[in-house]
Amino acid sequence: MQQQNIHNYLERYFKANQCTIEENKPDSLVVQLTVELDKHLMNRPFYWHYLEKIGGVPQPMKLMLHTSKTEKSKGEFIHFGSPRLHQIFDSSKKLASFIRLYEDTPMSNGKYTPLTPWLGINVKISYQCDRKKDILYSLGLQLMTGQMIINFEEQLEKLNVIPKLPDYCFPLTPLIKPQSGMNRLKRKLQEFIENDDHTWAVEARQRWQDDLVLLNQFYEGKEEDENFQNEKEALRTQYEPNISIEIINGGLFYLKTALHN
Repeated sequence: MQQQNIHNYLERYFKANQCTIEENKPDSLVVQLTVELDKHLMNRPFYWHYLEKIGGVPQPMKLMLHTSKTEKSKGEFIHFGSPRLHQIFDSSKKLASFIRLYEDTPMSNGKYTPLTPWLGINVKISYQCDRKKDILYSLGLQLMTGQMIINFEEQLEKLNVIPKLPDYCFPLTPLIKPQSGMNRLKRKLQEFIENDDHTWAVEARQRWQDDLVLLNQFYEGKEEDENFQNEKEALRTQYEPNISIEIINGGLFYLKTALHN
């Protein structure tokens, strides 16, 4: 499921940045980058400097990405921990950390169509000790009723959303303020963390204690030695369990379609 979430996120990221997705299979994407995204992702500063100096015609590159280890096509395998995915996360925050989109819907029977406000966020939760595990969540909160869904990005992919309010549509005024909605989403994330399996943290602390026993034996009688204190602190930094939450991006989405988990 996590790989599917990554695929959905990549698809929306490239569409939002006006890239052409030339091929979109369940496990792979071929994307023609724009000039702006080429500059953000492809690390070709000398090429762009030279091109701008001579006034040449820009030729942004293509990216071939796959999200399954079984995919045999050429290109980069994208997963949590891959440098390219974290580069895309960073780019997303720089280019559009918060957006406002509207579902494009035709006029119905000569009547104006109300659009319901949703607050949506993409979040990365990282479990880290001497090992690391990242989990991507996409949460949506309906700002009229408080309904919450946990696959918001996936459902949004099925809709035609645009940055401009469509003709003959009007956005409903939220009953739940976005800041209050954000607090609700944060509490939900905290609930996910509390209900998760934290065996990883117990095992990390055990490895920490095992290495600490060896360190104490090595420096027995020399506990005041500066090297001992430094190595002891290094073990704490390496093994101490830590959980972090990073909001990658988010937005307000005004939708006609009802969403459900």
